[in-house]
This record gives sequence, C-alpha cells and structure tokens, in this order.
Amino acid sequence: MTQFSTQEKWKHLLSFPVIIAALGYFVDIYDLLLFGIVRVPSLTELNLDVDTVGTKIINYQMTGLLLGGILWGVFGDKKGRLSVLFGSILVYSLANIACGFLPQLEATHQASAYAWLRFIAGVGLAGELGAGITLVSESLPKELRALGTSLVAGFGLLGAVVAQLTVEMADNWTTAYFIGGGLGLLLLVLRISVTESGIYKSIAEDTTLSKGNFLSLFTHKTRLIKYLKCIAIGLPTWYCIGILAMMANQFAPEMGIDTIVPGKAIMWAYVGISAGDFASGFISHALHSRKKAILYMMLFTVLGVIGMLFGGAYSEQSYYFFCVWLGLGTGYWAMFVTVAAEQFGTNLRNTTTTTVPNMVRGLLPLMLLLFDYLKKDLSIIHAAMWVGVLAFSLGIYATLTIPETHDKELDFLE
Repeated sequence: MTQFSTQEKWKHLLSFPVIIAALGYFVDIYDLLLFGIVRVPSLTELNLDVDTVGTKIINYQMTGLLLGGILWGVFGDKKGRLSVLFGSILVYSLANIACGFLPQLEATHQASAYAWLRFIAGVGLAGELGAGITLVSESLPKELRALGTSLVAGFGLLGAVVAQLTVEMADNWTTAYFIGGGLGLLLLVLRISVTESGIYKSIAEDTTLSKGNFLSLFTHKTRLIKYLKCIAIGLPTWYCIGILAMMANQFAPEMGIDTIVPGKAIMWAYVGISAGDFASGFISHALHSRKKAILYMMLFTVLGVIGMLFGGAYSEQSYYFFCVWLGLGTGYWAMFVTVAAEQFGTNLRNTTTTTVPNMVRGLLPLMLLLFDYLKKDLSIIHAAMWVGVLAFSLGIYATLTIPETHDKELDFLE
C-alpha cells in the first residue's frame, strides 16, 4: 500500500476533478430536492392539490431519473465521463429555469407542464453523480478513493440546505428555480478545464471492446446479482428522504404535532447526510472496509427510524432532530456509489455507477405506492414502518453479502 504525506493527500483530494465533481453534485442536489422543498408553496400558488398532484410530479421526476440513469450511464462508457458531465447539467439547468415560468402558463396546462418539466429535469439530473464519482474514483489513488468520493458527496449534499435557505430568503419558489438553473449554467463554463479519466482514455479508442452495454448486466448471473445488491444497499436512503422527510406533513396529525414543514425536514435530513458522507469515507478508511462502514451506519439509521415513528418525535423540533439522525445514518450514499464503481470494469463502470443510484431513486415511486396502499388499512406510522422493514431488510442483506472492494484496483475490464 502506498503511503502518502499529508501534503500529498491534500494535493490529490483537492485536485480539479474532485472540486468540479463536488460543485456539480452541489448543484445537482439543489435542483433534485428543490421540488420537494417548494412542493407545498408552489402547488398551493398554482391551485393544485398538494398531495395528489405532488406525488404525481415526484413520480415523474423519479421516472426521469431512472431512464436518465440508463441513458447517461451508457453514454459515459461509450463517449467518456466528461460528455455526461456537460450534457446532463445543460438538460437539468434549462428544465429548472423553465419551471420558474410555470405561473405564466394557462391554469389548465400547469399540472401537466410541471410534471413533464420535472421529468426532463430528472433525466438530466441522473447523469451528474455517477459520472462525477466514476471520474474521481478513476483519477485518485486507490488508497484515497473513499476520502475523495466522500468529500464530493459531503460538500455536494449541502446543496439541499442551500436550496431550503434560498427559498426562505427569496420568499418565492420561482426565484429558487431560476437560481438553480443559473448555477448549473455557470458550472458548465467551469467544467471546460476538466480532463478525461486516464483509465478511460486507455480504452476510449478500442473499437473492438464492448463499452456501456447495459443489457450485459442482465445476461451474466454473477454480474446481475452484484448489480441488484448495489441497488438494494441504497434503498434505505430514499426511504428516509422520500417518505419520512418529503411526506413529513402527513405524519404530523398522527404524532400530535401541529405542523411539520417538508422543506425543513428535507433540509435537516441533508444536514445530517452531508455530515454522514464526510464521515463515511473516514470510517471506511479507518476500518479498511466499505461493507463495515455501510452496515454500521445502516444499523444506526434503523435506531433513528424506530425512535422517530414510535414516540421520539413528539414536536416539530424533535421530528427535525430525527431527520438529522436519519440523514447522518444514511450518509453512506457516497460510499454506496463508490462500491458500485469498484464492483465493475472500466468498460461498464459509468453505466453501473450512474444507473445504480438512479435505480434507487426510481424505486421511490414503488415505495410511495406501497406506502399509499398500506395507509388504506393501517395507520400512517405503521404503513411507513412496513415499507421501512422491507427497505432495510434488503439493504442489510445486500451489504453483508456483496464482495468487499476496499483497496481494489480499478484498471480492469468486464
């Protein structure tokens, strides 16, 4: 194992690819979570049903993420990581700017336009994280990968906090959309100086090599099992964000709380997630294990979910406290995406690293459907509990059985 001085470590960890990936993920998260934050005020102003239309729009956005993950994942392996970083940010930036003009549309078209714009934004947002993590993973020494990707995600996830603060300070949801789109276009200019991954360059001109073959994930049993396990590891993260934070206002009546603001719940969850992502890299580095770091953080999250749903959240402030707890525990997001990058060869790495987190996001509509179905016969708390049992059971099993990738060399092919 190569030993690095402190100065050498910081030189690698503060290199241009890491900084640009972190800024990109910051804008990505700002725009990704912005609808969840402005869902109530924007739909109220547009005279649309907050819960019914809101759930529809979230489902459109998550479906866009699912399809976009496949599109950008394949594109990044066929044409390079940088092509995704440029193309995806242009798509979601323009879609977010367009969202700011929704009040000017005729009322009869606003609901469908909002849903389709969030779908387009979702397609664009799907490419950011996977391409960024792939580029950073292939650019850094193996000993520093966990720290580098944690810095990217830890800083990037603060975008959710800034999104909430922007909405509060601007006091206008349309302004928040304009700012998000503008930040994306500004970042597009900064990315001109980023260079392609050296590992990818070594295979870029090889026309005989199959690159970005998404279907190959389903035609090889071992590869498919690893891929499904990567997805399962991420399920608890979007269960906590998509149900316990985004739908926080639905839990208030049953918990005896006057009001819970979903935007604030999301903000506090991402304060925790940001801290957790910074910590996860150091935990993995110290334990010499990706799996142990993820498992311990997942179990910590389980305790927070139990506390939130069964008596711990007795006031608005205590609910936000548990949102921070859940965020801290699910802060293994960067680690889970890094594991996906390390499981597969260079010719399939961007495809898997981009599709895996977006498959997780794309499964949120199914979790919401199950949540809504269970609410018909159960209380909101018990409906959320059973969805959580499913998500965490799959996540813990996958974490325990997936191959360890700490210190794994990435210069290999599928």
